[in-house]
Amino acid sequence: MKAVWLTGHGGLDKLQYTENAPVPEIADDEVRIRVHACGLNNTDINTRTGWYSKGVEQGITEAAVQDGYGSADNADGSWRNHVITFPRIQGADVCGIVDSVASARHRGLIGRRVMIDPWFLDRNHPSDRTRARYFGSETDGGYAEYTIAPAGNVYPLESAYSDAEIATFACAYGTAENLIECTGLGDNETVIVSGASGGVGSATIQLAKIRNARVIALSGPGKERALLDIGADHVVSRHEPDVEKRIREIAGAGIDVAVDVVGGEIFTLLINCLRPGGRYSSSGCIAGPMVQFDLRKLVYRDLQLTGATVIPAGTFGKLVHYIEAEKLKPLLAGTWPLKDLAKAQQCFMKKTHVGNLVITMDRTGAHP
Repeated sequence: MKAVWLTGHGGLDKLQYTENAPVPEIADDEVRIRVHACGLNNTDINTRTGWYSKGVEQGITEAAVQDGYGSADNADGSWRNHVITFPRIQGADVCGIVDSVASARHRGLIGRRVMIDPWFLDRNHPSDRTRARYFGSETDGGYAEYTIAPAGNVYPLESAYSDAEIATFACAYGTAENLIECTGLGDNETVIVSGASGGVGSATIQLAKIRNARVIALSGPGKERALLDIGADHVVSRHEPDVEKRIREIAGAGIDVAVDVVGGEIFTLLINCLRPGGRYSSSGCIAGPMVQFDLRKLVYRDLQLTGATVIPAGTFGKLVHYIEAEKLKPLLAGTWPLKDLAKAQQCFMKKTHVGNLVITMDRTGAHP
């Protein structure tokens, strides 16, 4: 089958397109899916470049996307700071058709269009995060014509959205839902979203509006209209002369919740804007993982800080329901053929688009 192998940590040369990869064989309780589309996400790039390694202290840059990080250690290059085995097929955001099943009780899935929940939780210990595996990291993923997943992670859905549009949801919207759940965002509360034009940020806006929250979107210039169209109440450019002052003018009594996928200097800005008793949650720090923090802000303002990575059981089913009910809008910024995955990653890191980029299994693409 056609696939893209990740052969090690490093630059774009570590992505190798092949038309001779073995078709995966199913076992136990697994399902095989013929992939129609697979969305890009930061995890693919973070793993390839070795950014998760403890030896890397800077943010994600276009140069690193091209060449990787010389300071990365292969011994802790995965999201769990563990060794990852190569070659590996990445890609977590799959939409496709079930091709075959291992168990007769799942025969009804054959021929169904499905999504895959990318968090493979332990069947007997789903709340034990140490046992969690990620699709396209600890197991082969969707940058291939065929992939396999546990039957419990395969979700049929009925939707008028295209395959490429469906492939924008899994990672970004699942992450966003987890971030919001971690903060307990409630009705009429004010939430600020960093990196609002990206996949997770734009998903967070939509999921926050389902909860009747007031949303302040923090993003680069030129994306205001797109963010207002998906529900943001206010958009603040991160290039304004005094971003914190502008946020305070809008928020009035302060921010209830901050959802952050950027990190770096943005972390301090968001913490400063939180009201006493406010909640902050992060799922990423592409602008830089190293920050300075005055613990007195945490203690004496009664703040709550959480990280959000492993998504709890039951979250993905809720997401599928939202998609089928069209409560969520896919933001497909462009598509690329499988053989051009490296070019798609370069485009992804320019951050000039709103939403998600997707790899399709045909030979054409509609680039942003």
